[in-house]
Amino acid sequence: MIPSKLLENKNEKNSNFSENLYKGACIKIKNSKKTFQVIGINTDKKICWVREWPFAYNSKKTFALEISQITLQIYCSNQSSE
Repeated sequence: MIPSKLLENKNEKNSNFSENLYKGACIKIKNSKKTFQVIGINTDKKICWVREWPFAYNSKKTFALEISQITLQIYCSNQSSE
C-alpha cells in the first residue's frame, strides 16, 4: 500500500483535496476526531462516500460527504486507537 500524501487545509484550496483524493485514502473531517476512509468519489459533484476507519466488518455505515468538509488526508493505520 502506498502511503497517502499528507495534506493540510490551511493555505490550500479545497480543490486540492479533490485532485489528490483517491479511493482508499484515510481522512479527517470537520467536527469529528474520528478517522474515515474514502470508498467512492464524485469529483463533478464534489462529494465522496466514506466509512469509519478502522472498518468494522459488521457495520455497513457509509455516508456521502462534501469534499469541502475534509480537513486532512492521512496515512491509514491498521491499528485501532482503542
